[in-house]
Amino acid sequence: MSHGNPIEITDLRKDYGSFTAVDDLSLSVEKNSFTGLLGPNGAGKSTTLKIMCNLMRATSGSVRLNGIDVADDPKGALQDVGTVVETPEFYLYLTPRETFRYVGELIGMRREAISSQTDEILEKVKMKEWEDRKLGTFSKGMRQRVALGQALMDDPKIIILDEPTSGLDPRGMAEVREILKNLRSYSDDLTVLMSSHILHEVGDLCDRVAIMDHGRLLVHDDIGIVNAPDGVRNITLTTLEPLSQEELDMISGLPDVVSAKNNGNETAVCLRGGPPEQNRFFEQVVGLDIGAYSLADDAGDALESTYLRLVKESR
Repeated sequence: MSHGNPIEITDLRKDYGSFTAVDDLSLSVEKNSFTGLLGPNGAGKSTTLKIMCNLMRATSGSVRLNGIDVADDPKGALQDVGTVVETPEFYLYLTPRETFRYVGELIGMRREAISSQTDEILEKVKMKEWEDRKLGTFSKGMRQRVALGQALMDDPKIIILDEPTSGLDPRGMAEVREILKNLRSYSDDLTVLMSSHILHEVGDLCDRVAIMDHGRLLVHDDIGIVNAPDGVRNITLTTLEPLSQEELDMISGLPDVVSAKNNGNETAVCLRGGPPEQNRFFEQVVGLDIGAYSLADDAGDALESTYLRLVKESR
């Protein structure tokens, strides 16, 4: 039984001759979090996840999943873990229903559990309409949804995903992201670690973010703190007409507003605080008669700025 976090990476290192892919990485992933592992190509993300899934051996250091060391007891460590790592491979002559049944039998599920889980997962990954069609006729996005379904078999406590939307067209990316958004609604006890190099994807899906480059961890924290390390976040307020000076002064005078600058129909607002302060600001703006019709948190821009700064500083 683990008394720590479900994912504990300690002093992990992977060398390929003189090249170090993962450089003494330590990362502790909190229970029930959805953590995005961000980094440019070659940062060491996929290598780290492969070591976690026992697809590769580390040079040194350790990975513990649910308190069990992956290198010492890979079967025990991965028993309660669902994964989508690298390009998923399937028996293309099988259907989604047959594939889930096969996976359930491989991991030792009871027949009744396989039957009920298969029906649930077909709904979760939105494959019910195609449950009896062969995978060989599917698009890459549809196969990726089947791969996510495989990872959900037997209600794992940890899910590890390596760039799950990589190579998909816009529609496929949207479909997979919708499934990922709903992951934790299926369980009150699920921890997700997802690697990506798509900033807005991490900003949209994750509540925590870890950024790495050259195999080293640069930051790991709540995504709101990473986006606004000084406690100030940027909000864009859009109105039907440009604000008058009087209306701009009204915005500037609201609690927690640091500054407000008007640029045509958009007003850039710097707001101090977290979600409670942001919610209060939204409610107050809606109550003002200024023709406001859109309020947007520029979290994606903030994450991009932080990401680019950290990666540049690490070079």
